[in-house]
Amino acid sequence: MLSEKAIEKAMDRIIDFADTLGLALVVLLIGYILIKIAVKITRRALSKTALDESLHTFIENSLKVILWIVLIVTVLGVMKIPTSTFVAVLGAGGAAIALALKDSLGNIAGGIIILVTKPFKRGDYIDIIEISGVVQEIDLLYTTLKTFDNKVVSVPNGKVTNAVMINYSAETTRRVDCKFGIGYDDDINKAKDILLAVTESNPEIFKEPAPFVGVSGHGDNSIYLDLRVWCKNEEYWNVKYFLEENVKLAFDEAGISIPYPQLEVHYKK
Repeated sequence: MLSEKAIEKAMDRIIDFADTLGLALVVLLIGYILIKIAVKITRRALSKTALDESLHTFIENSLKVILWIVLIVTVLGVMKIPTSTFVAVLGAGGAAIALALKDSLGNIAGGIIILVTKPFKRGDYIDIIEISGVVQEIDLLYTTLKTFDNKVVSVPNGKVTNAVMINYSAETTRRVDCKFGIGYDDDINKAKDILLAVTESNPEIFKEPAPFVGVSGHGDNSIYLDLRVWCKNEEYWNVKYFLEENVKLAFDEAGISIPYPQLEVHYKK
C-alpha cells in the first residue's frame, strides 16, 4: 500500500505537470495568434511595396517557419524540457538539408536577387546564355522564356544571375543596324542617297535621331555601307525586314550591284 506522503507527492507532481501543460498550451495558443497577426501585418506591408508577388510568398513562408521554430522552443522551455538537444538536432538537420539542396538554394538566392533588382520583367525580350526569348514567368527557382519558334525554356536563376544578360526591352527605342555591299565600280554617293531615300519611305523610322549611312569597310568583292536607323522597340523587326527587302529592290532599280563571291574555272587543254 502506498503511504499517504507518497500519494501526496504524486498528486503534487500531477498538479505541477497539469499547471505546466496548461501554461504551455496557453503560450502555444497566444503564440499561434501572434504568428497569424505578424503574417497578416507582413502581407499588408508587402502589398504596398514594389516587390514581386513570388517574393511575397517566400517572405511570408520564411517568416512562418522562423516564428514557429521560436514558438516551439519557447513551449518546450515552459514545459522544462531541455531545448539544447533540439536546437543542436535542428542545426545539424538544417546544415544537412542546405548541403543536399546547395544548387536549389543557389537558384532561390538568384531568384531573390532577380525579383529585388529587377534586371528584367515579365514580357521583356532578353538574350541570356545564348537563349533569346520573351520572359513568361519569374519564380524563385527558374526564369521561363518563350522563344520566337514557340519553345518554352526554363533557365535556373543561379545561372541567370551569373551570366551576361541583354535586355532588348529595357528602353522604348532601339537602333536597327544593317550592312549592305556594293561593287567597287558603283557610285558610293548614289548608293548612300538610295539608302536614305528608303528610310524616308517608312514612317516607323525616326527622323531624330537621323538615319546614318557610312562606309564601314573594303572587302574582297565589295565596299560595305552601314545603315543605322532608330525606331520604337516593338517595331524593330518590321523595320529590319523592310530595310533588307526594299534596299535590294531599290539597288536593282538603280543599277547598283550587290557583289557576291564568284569562282572562275579554267580548263587547260
